[in-house]
Amino acid sequence: MIIDLRSDTVTKPTKAMLEAMLTADVGDDVYKEDPSVNALEKRLAELFGKDQALFFPTGSMANQTALKLHTNPGEQVICDKYAHIYNYEGGGASFNSGISCKLIDGDRGMFTAKQVEASINPPDFYHSPLTTLVSVENTTNKGGGACWDFEELKRIKTVCNRHNLGYHLDGARLWNALANTTKTAKDYGQLFDTISVCLSKGLGCPIGSVLIGDNALMQGAIRVRKILGGGMRQVGYVAAAGLYALDHHVDRLREDHQKAKAIGKVLDGLSIIATVEPIETNIVIFELESHVDEGEFLKQLSDKNIHIIGMGSNKLRMVTHLDYTNEMHDRLLKVLNDF
Repeated sequence: MIIDLRSDTVTKPTKAMLEAMLTADVGDDVYKEDPSVNALEKRLAELFGKDQALFFPTGSMANQTALKLHTNPGEQVICDKYAHIYNYEGGGASFNSGISCKLIDGDRGMFTAKQVEASINPPDFYHSPLTTLVSVENTTNKGGGACWDFEELKRIKTVCNRHNLGYHLDGARLWNALANTTKTAKDYGQLFDTISVCLSKGLGCPIGSVLIGDNALMQGAIRVRKILGGGMRQVGYVAAAGLYALDHHVDRLREDHQKAKAIGKVLDGLSIIATVEPIETNIVIFELESHVDEGEFLKQLSDKNIHIIGMGSNKLRMVTHLDYTNEMHDRLLKVLNDF
């Protein structure tokens, strides 16, 4: 039994999802003639109460397109120091859009409206980049799957409106946040100008993300996607997986959250663990005591066919997901308890 908790991206399609993919109705998406892609885009646009949605092969490409739509070269986006668009998209903000990132020192990847206000460069001070966009990530990846306070997101929106700033949501794990709170997709759609959502994480699809927004911004999205190399043909075989996941894999996300919290509880009771960060969704981040060797700890788990991520400085991460079964869960908890 191999237990892979490195990320929720390691999942493979279920048999039922594969069947949906094999029987998908497809066409040429570059001509916008793929029925499955069109159906997925229409469904997500309606779900979030937006005008348009556009299918992308990756979440990074969807985010990078959003940055391009909101900004011009030389401008600046405000985001957290943990933000995916800054840390894990290969410097795409500067390479693709010619913009810089103003980093906020937030709490587990989350910041306040007051911090946003303080980070905006004066628009008449031409020595500094013009601030034009605020980007938030929900749930936060590097912040341990934390869910933003929706009231704080609303306060940030007020700041954006006052300063005429765009407002983008990197919602790679937004499905996890929705499963953990009472807020709906439409609530987020009313708040943000653009939203990216991943299908290949908690929902278990093999590939795919979608960018959602209103006509004023989204009219240029397909051109930017083309420039970035995102023109696809019979991609409905993949979009069909997304449609299946929306029907069958959303509600079960709570199971991942429960398992993550159970893992955290066991870790919290081990003498070799210094801290376990608060667990809200499916990400568990913990730190080993200073005398414990991170490499040796990872090796002992690997020898037992358990694979997790080392983040450096004795910090490690586990992510629960669709393919992490009850049997695997029981096995992991036993191994941890034996340390």
